[in-house]
Amino acid sequence: MINYILRRLLIALPSLLGISLVLFTVLALAPGDPFEDLANNPNVPPEVRMALRAQFGLDDPIWQRYLRWLSAMLQGDWGFSFVSRINVDTLIQQRIPVTIAVIGLSQLLALLVALPVGVLAAVKPYSWFDRIASTVAFVGFSLPTFFTGVLFILLFSVQLGWLPFVYRADLSSSGWQWWVDQFKQSIMPITVLGLFQAASWMRYVRSAVLDVIRLDYVTTARSKGLAETVVINKHVVRNALIPVVTLVALQMPAVFGGAIVTEQIFRIPGIGSLLIDAILRNDTPVIMAVTFVFSCLVILFNLIADVLYGWLDPRISYR
Repeated sequence: MINYILRRLLIALPSLLGISLVLFTVLALAPGDPFEDLANNPNVPPEVRMALRAQFGLDDPIWQRYLRWLSAMLQGDWGFSFVSRINVDTLIQQRIPVTIAVIGLSQLLALLVALPVGVLAAVKPYSWFDRIASTVAFVGFSLPTFFTGVLFILLFSVQLGWLPFVYRADLSSSGWQWWVDQFKQSIMPITVLGLFQAASWMRYVRSAVLDVIRLDYVTTARSKGLAETVVINKHVVRNALIPVVTLVALQMPAVFGGAIVTEQIFRIPGIGSLLIDAILRNDTPVIMAVTFVFSCLVILFNLIADVLYGWLDPRISYR
């Protein structure tokens, strides 16, 4: 398996190189000037702006700038933020723990909801439970996260006053109270993202289980006298999870993109809000770094999905 992972990583290198070239070219050709504020400031001489552009090589040819960026990236230098005035890797390190915590817990919530509900709905198809679960899933999948986010804020923050509607990274509390405050301000964004994903995944889990539960080997397992729970958990669910793993792995990078909206609604200082702020201010080094990280996530989660296939299905071998 280690050799397989190493081969996949080597194959991924040309893909990452091509993705970085396309991203860099598009950003370089995009309109806008990161030093536009300086140009509109009468107190800053034009010579200062031109000196800054020359210092960062913004007037050089695109291919020259790309090779310089690629060389610096391979050495661990992600660039310098024109707006925040700090290194891009430092800026990302400050923001990414919050995003990973919120997205990780939301996806865990989605799995905890989607798997049991989807399996129970498939085991008892067209029952009242299946119809109610399917209806709720369709409604939850149809409502965008910005709508449910605002709805949660109006209900739990404005009307009931139970939860804070603005995420604060600088909590003044300490000890156990800090954990309580952190939990309270994380409930709504985690629930909004988690339930939206759970609604989609539940339908896929139900469909996958329905496809497997009708196969001959499931009938054979039941004819051997195995308990229904053993048949479902050992013979049905494990094989039904293979297409679900593909779905989850391929949607994870999209979840990071969808979290941008949620972070804006709840004012979460994560990667999504950093990307939006960088786009609005033409901070191209930050935009390049964040989008490149998202591209790496696509390749990473594809590799994780392929590794999980072998664990779920022994017939799959790593060659």
